[in-house]
Amino acid sequence: MNQLLSVSLLVTSVSGFAFVHTTAGTATTALHMGLFDGVKDAFSAPALERTSIDSERETPIDRWMGWSVVSENQQQPESAVPANFVDAMDDTNYVAVALSKPMGIVFEENDADFGGIFVQSLKEGGVASENGLLQEGDQLVAVNKVKVAGMVFDDALGAIVEAPGDTTKLVFFRGSAKQFYGPTGANKEWVDEFVSKGGVEVSKK
Repeated sequence: MNQLLSVSLLVTSVSGFAFVHTTAGTATTALHMGLFDGVKDAFSAPALERTSIDSERETPIDRWMGWSVVSENQQQPESAVPANFVDAMDDTNYVAVALSKPMGIVFEENDADFGGIFVQSLKEGGVASENGLLQEGDQLVAVNKVKVAGMVFDDALGAIVEAPGDTTKLVFFRGSAKQFYGPTGANKEWVDEFVSKGGVEVSKK
């Protein structure tokens, strides 16, 4: 009888059931219905409880076993701020000049991904060069209180040409196109409000 019972145990355990024997050899059927009963306890050693897996590969078994899920960013902490970050919503990163025409500024258009224009160079002996405040790479943001950020070349330059008065106020962002227009750049609402207030005061050398 015991031998037959042993064979029965071997066969039924493969199907995911377990039997518990008494020391007297009498079988009591403590039936566990789950296929993975006992597996969770067997793998719950402290070292395994702290096992971290990639969140994209998490399965229902991972959650059932209680394995912690750590995202890729948490596993390999990295600064969310680029090393060359320039805050495009900080007034101190802007410069304004009041120049007469012709200004002696050679503008160039940014890549199509960004739009807008920037200072490519300053003509030697020109008004802007003599002023001494502008730098190559400065991004033109506003002409007086007209926002030109993101405009195509002709429209942005046209705003300067059509500006009235003896002098024209130009407001520039001192940074790259990506720093102004990219993911960490200024949002539209902030720029609109900034320009409507006239940007920053005209800088003194």
